Amino acid sequence: MRQELSGLAASRGSALGRARVRLPHVVDVVAEYIDPAGVDAELARLHDAIDRVRTEMHAMRDRLQGALAHEVGEFLDLHALLLDDPELLHGLDELIRTDHSSADYALRQQRDRIAAVFARMDDDYFRSRMDDIDQVIARVHASLHRRLHDTTGVAGEILVTDNVAPAELAQLQEQGVVAIVTSSGSVLSHSAILARSLHLPMVVGVPGLLQRVNDGDALIVDGGAGTVVIEPRAPDLRNHRAQLRAQSRDQRELNRLRSQPNRSRDDVSIEVHANAESREDVAEAHALGATGIGLYRTEFLFLRSNELPDEQEQFHAYRDVVLGMSGRPVTIRTLDLGADKADRTGLALRDEPNPAMGVRGIRLSLARTGLLETQLRAILRASGYGPVRILLPMVTTREEVRTVRAELERISAALRSEGHEIAPHVPLGTMIEVPAAAIALSGFISEIDFVAIGTNDLIQYLLAADRNNDALGELHTLLHPAVLRVMRDVLLLAKKHAIPASVCGEIAGDARFSPLLLALGLEQFSVHPSSLLEVRRTIRSCDVQALRARAPALMRARDRAQIEQWMARQAAG
Repeated sequence: MRQELSGLAASRGSALGRARVRLPHVVDVVAEYIDPAGVDAELARLHDAIDRVRTEMHAMRDRLQGALAHEVGEFLDLHALLLDDPELLHGLDELIRTDHSSADYALRQQRDRIAAVFARMDDDYFRSRMDDIDQVIARVHASLHRRLHDTTGVAGEILVTDNVAPAELAQLQEQGVVAIVTSSGSVLSHSAILARSLHLPMVVGVPGLLQRVNDGDALIVDGGAGTVVIEPRAPDLRNHRAQLRAQSRDQRELNRLRSQPNRSRDDVSIEVHANAESREDVAEAHALGATGIGLYRTEFLFLRSNELPDEQEQFHAYRDVVLGMSGRPVTIRTLDLGADKADRTGLALRDEPNPAMGVRGIRLSLARTGLLETQLRAILRASGYGPVRILLPMVTTREEVRTVRAELERISAALRSEGHEIAPHVPLGTMIEVPAAAIALSGFISEIDFVAIGTNDLIQYLLAADRNNDALGELHTLLHPAVLRVMRDVLLLAKKHAIPASVCGEIAGDARFSPLLLALGLEQFSVHPSSLLEVRRTIRSCDVQALRARAPALMRARDRAQIEQWMARQAAG
């Protein structure tokens, strides 16, 4: 019987195939204790299981070839790092030695401890890293019982499961799986990110999925709409075929844009930069014609190890990004960690009940002696290899900008005296994400070289709506008169002072909002690489001058409904 399920659209594309249902490997054991005399044997059993997982991961990496190995390498490295995390291993050993927990029960307890820490994180991206922890622990648990996932003979099938690890996802694609559907997961998970990179349709977070889909059911998966049709009928199949034809035409059209200039229909030049956090992102951005890297996140250098990256490690990472963009500008954001994430690196000043509004971003960098200096030295050294800009997160006051500017001048002089080749001038800019910075911008705009509006946090703080609270989803939106007015004021002020202004939040990568952002005066977008071509195409279809002439009507909107009506009129032409 036909059924239609809805989930989260994780990776665009449509696929038709038979369901391969894989029930979850649940680390859900009851409290189980061992005889004290058996502690050493239980520890050996646990470490043997971990060694088998480690060997399996190394073998998986060796099997991957070419571009796929390049894409998956960092995900495998992360899982290997988690597997060797001293805190994880020490916690497991202590639970077995001290509490006499069984290896299975120790895994469950340690998993729950880590989950409690991740649940308190204010950033949805980092909260979603719990998926990686779960996948590593599930692998170890399966190894304890010598159970491995059977994914043979999956060519042409759609995997239906609770979750899937990034490394396994790559392996599944090699084996011919045409789509993935999961009952849990996040659109920000590593698996979802990789699926988008591999252009593999994926829908995540489908309620009741494993209870409603049976092995062998025919499925149509629409990764763009986030839907799954079980046992489709003739109209569904016709729609699917039509969608595949449209996707093929659409992709050919988008691919032609790679080498085309970023100009609107009325010949206004608009820059479309990319957000990046890895070498893969940078390579993809370059290939897709990004005019630069508008936001390079540096947090991952600090979170991928229990030790802080030194100057040389940071320098190599930043230099690789600069070289990877072949002369196109790269904007490197200084460390943006709050207490929830900084605690993992030993940087946190104290335990904070509300990390989103605590010592994070530039506040943390200025509070930690040497942290900012090391990062600025590495960035400035990378500036000798191509155009670089420095972006400061969570700026609230003029004094913060002045302090960093003074540090920048002091460190530049020191590097030159040491014989390092650095750029004559490295632009310094600020994120506009704290409402106070937006309102007081006129007081320090003469002391910065550019601004970047971070809509994710700006909307959250401006509307007092936690973006991780599902109950407030309707409130956390660009389509609020206050948000539009603040953004418009920032863009107008930047234009008046002749400094570049960009938008680098999720909103910038949603092509539905491109006309609205152009109307507000935006001339520089910064988006996820997967959104580059779609945003560029939308911009090319827009008459920017006409949109800006209609901006006064937009600014008179008094609620979301009136803003949506304005958008509908622009879409209708």
